Amino acid sequence: MNPQPIQTPTAPLPIGPYHQAIQAQGTFVFLSGQIPLNSQGQMVGDDITLQTRQVMENLGAVLKAAGCGWQQVVKTTIYLVDLGDFSAVNQVYGEYFSDGYAPARACVQVARLPKDARVEIDAIAILPSS
Repeated sequence: MNPQPIQTPTAPLPIGPYHQAIQAQGTFVFLSGQIPLNSQGQMVGDDITLQTRQVMENLGAVLKAAGCGWQQVVKTTIYLVDLGDFSAVNQVYGEYFSDGYAPARACVQVARLPKDARVEIDAIAILPSS
């Protein structure tokens, strides 16, 4: 199976040459990193909690468009401009996973993110069995 692009208008459109997600090998969905833009492409503000919530909502919209949910996410990577935001990001991030489930994850500090966002998160999910 050829990789299939996934796109939804309920998450911000890509700001470069990439798709919101790609479905590959029939079961894997690779979600591009999301920054805290609303669906109209506007930054939601400078507060790390607000930015993280918007990023998670964007990822959730792309997951839904792919036919997945949070329980199908197997790996995420969090990119932070300031690791001092780690606790606040963790608090919001944890609200999206339930019943003790959380995917594998990495978190790294970066010098800068697109549009001067403070957080970006990408994900890999597996489509649910039909």
